[in-house]
This record gives sequence, C-alpha cells and structure tokens, in this order.
Amino acid sequence: MNIGELARRTGCSARSIRHYEKTGLLTSNRRANGYREFDAQSVPRVMQVAHLIQLGFSLVDITTFPPCMLREVTDVVCPQALALHRKRLAEFDRQLLELTGRRDRLARALGTSAPSTK
Repeated sequence: MNIGELARRTGCSARSIRHYEKTGLLTSNRRANGYREFDAQSVPRVMQVAHLIQLGFSLVDITTFPPCMLREVTDVVCPQALALHRKRLAEFDRQLLELTGRRDRLARALGTSAPSTK
C-alpha cells in the first residue's frame, strides 16, 4: 500500500509516517517510480507507535522498546517493557510534583491562593 493508504487506515498523517520511517520504526520498499510501498504489518505498527506516543513516550524511547511492544495496538504491557513503563510513570509523577510546587510558589508570590484547576 502507498503512504496515503497507510495514513487513511491508521489515522496518522503521511508526515508522521515518514518520520516513523526516518527513525527506523517503520520500513518500506521503493517502487520503480520512487514511491514508498508498505506491507500490511505496517498498519498495526503505525497504530501502536501512535498509541505509545499518546501514552507519553518519545520516538527515541519507542526505538528502544522490545519487538513485543510494536506488534499490535494494545494496552497490555509485555514483561520486557514493564520497567520502561514504570520509569515513565515515575517521571510523570516527579513532573507533577515539580509543577505543583511551582504553581504554589507563584500563587504565594501573588498573595493569593489561586484556584486549582483540579
């Protein structure tokens, strides 16, 4: 399938798909006319990469994932990737604490307890 068809099937932009290919997360063959040709396995791979990005992982992170994490769209974490997911969750928790502290300091500096957005 060409990149336009892959984009339609996955809901991802052709630009994103080209970027996934550039980072090595996706491969294609070139037709005689130079157009990319993707196989059927590209559909679940692109969808899983997009899913992992939505979970907060970067493309650099995703390139380090074991193959079990790139086969299909799933919320189930394969055992080989569990530590990576826990590490990312801990990073989010740290960032939330840091942002909450900054917000509280700013509210005190303003002399008010600005309403929380929670």
